[in-house]
Amino acid sequence: MEVKKYSTEFAGKPLTVEVGRFGGQANGTVSIQYGETTVMVNATMSAHVKEVDYMPLQVEYEEKYYAAGKIKGSKWIKREGRPTEDAILTGRLIDRAIRPRFNHNIRNEIQVIATVLSFDGINDPDIPALFGASLALMISDIPWAGPVAGIRIGRVDGKLILNPTYQERATSDFDIVVAGTAGKINMIEAGAKIIPEKDIAGAISVGFEAFKGLIDLQNKIAGEIGKKKKELSVFTNDEELVSVVRSFSEAKLQAALYAPGKDKSEFYEGLGQIKEELMTEIKFKYKEAENLSKKLDEAGTIYEEEIDRIVHKNIIEEEKRPDGRKMDELRALSADTSILPRTHGSGLFNRGATQALSILTLGAPGMEQWLESMEIDLTKKRFFHHYGFPPYSVGEVGRLGATGRREIGHGYLAERSLEPIIPDRADFPYTIRLVSEILSSNGSSSMASVCGSTLALMDGGVPIKAPAAGIAMGLMIDRQPTTNNLQPRYKILTDIQGPEDHHGDMDFKVAGTATGVTGIQMDVKIEGITPQIVEETLIQALKARLEILKVLTTAISTHRADLSPHAPRIQTIKINPAKIGALIGPGGKNINAIIEQTGAEIDIEDDGSVFVTSVTAEGMAKAIKLINEITYEPNPGDEFDGTVVKILDFGAFVEIMPGRDGLVHVSEMSNEHVNHPSDKVKLSQKVHVWVKAIDDQGRLNLTMKERKN
Repeated sequence: MEVKKYSTEFAGKPLTVEVGRFGGQANGTVSIQYGETTVMVNATMSAHVKEVDYMPLQVEYEEKYYAAGKIKGSKWIKREGRPTEDAILTGRLIDRAIRPRFNHNIRNEIQVIATVLSFDGINDPDIPALFGASLALMISDIPWAGPVAGIRIGRVDGKLILNPTYQERATSDFDIVVAGTAGKINMIEAGAKIIPEKDIAGAISVGFEAFKGLIDLQNKIAGEIGKKKKELSVFTNDEELVSVVRSFSEAKLQAALYAPGKDKSEFYEGLGQIKEELMTEIKFKYKEAENLSKKLDEAGTIYEEEIDRIVHKNIIEEEKRPDGRKMDELRALSADTSILPRTHGSGLFNRGATQALSILTLGAPGMEQWLESMEIDLTKKRFFHHYGFPPYSVGEVGRLGATGRREIGHGYLAERSLEPIIPDRADFPYTIRLVSEILSSNGSSSMASVCGSTLALMDGGVPIKAPAAGIAMGLMIDRQPTTNNLQPRYKILTDIQGPEDHHGDMDFKVAGTATGVTGIQMDVKIEGITPQIVEETLIQALKARLEILKVLTTAISTHRADLSPHAPRIQTIKINPAKIGALIGPGGKNINAIIEQTGAEIDIEDDGSVFVTSVTAEGMAKAIKLINEITYEPNPGDEFDGTVVKILDFGAFVEIMPGRDGLVHVSEMSNEHVNHPSDKVKLSQKVHVWVKAIDDQGRLNLTMKERKN
């Protein structure tokens, strides 16, 4: 196959596309090089329809250690295994950008695999991978309404930076990834260090304009070498059946959807009852039809579309929400702390029927999580947030197993949203773990976990920089075509739930403090939204966030003055870095002995910082005493009760503290003449000595002679 090569400049760096060098069996294959980072993307579609009621799209992102010139660190397994959390999150990011542009009635399996072939340690592969996924689909014969592209935006010293390097990101005020089409934004992922909404919206707008060049490039390439799209057997509704379903269900749905005072279970039971009655009607009306089962399946699909149509129409035309709230009105809120007696901190947050129980655990610095991946050299992480979503939270029976991609994604969003409020390590050296258990879910459990975890942090005495809260915003947009390129009618919804979440056009999660944003995640089911809608949503979300923060700070106004009595205590002492070896001892002898004697955990850093963690005051005091003894710097004149550890012809070595000894010359053993040291001392004998001098190499010259006043 002929190799085609295209080049452009993207955010001030060269970007190169190659088609035809790799692969050839997939429906579409491209390789993207950005700097010296190279990603290959393959898009493949099955030839046969899968019997499912959803579009079977799968997006995978593969990190290969060879790309970074690394061999996996495990002693036992050198092959890449299950994807890292970072790889899963990147796969989700790509999925969220490309999925809205598929016809959701497609039932052929579609798989997009991005493989990192080369990584330069400077340019993150995720943006090239997103671009490559779009381009692979564009040049393939897979039906897809692309292209899309994305970009990362940072800000260092007040200056916006497009596609910042890892080094620049380390000092950036925010880390925003925005993706979309030529005309609309369809995905946002962001973390920020408590930054005002206006600044965030401005950066998103800049990014939106900056990636449009990649849209043009894809259209050019697809025009030159793209394959003709396959004509798939795509499901379409029978118009007669649409009329039957609408006539039977419209009035019933209006009554069920807008019946105030019903809880979630009653609400969905009502919708389920109407569906059952509809199925009975369809069975009767089409009892002679040969394809009755297909009619029933199709009627079920049309039924869901009718709910979608009614909810959209009522909100857009009448600002009528299913539960009767105003567009910017929150559901009932409540918050509480100290829920669990033995944990280090706990918080319970309720928003409507969504309930999150968050639990805080504090640990020693040595409990930090070690991270290693293709992109990350071996490093440590002191704060992490985990998220659990059991089947009972939505009233279902399901299997409990390994953490799924949804749980990883939601946990990461909450973690990223809370990280800016976590105290610096120098001020609070604990390892911090938060777990949010979603006990009931009816919209935005990830943002509820931000609220619950803020409560748990304050309940546990963690001196957070400011309380944080989160809210999920929604959108209903008029899908009727407009003339003269006018913006379609739309309504932004605060605190979406139930049918607004399921049938809405946008899920826009925003977390932050009273003064700025800390986290954003936005997905759409339509082509996308304009920068104007982004800014309006952020402003409306701020109003909601401030209301939630009032509830949180009423439950607990600030962090507690003291840690839980069940939490460990940490004391930090500084020693001479030259003493680290003595403290550790041969093969860890000294440090292990202290741990065994005291029950304390001891972590030592290269700068001489020693963190002593203990659950008891006694263990803490004893551990510090032993550390001070080992690391004590003797001075001339200091007295010790030592132990004879070695006898030579010219003197004896006396250990004055663990790991530290000095020489008592034979002339210093007595005021009288001593022929040989063995005449005066024996091995293991206890003797009283004092430091006579310390030479320029730090060696101790000891004496057993009585001191003169």
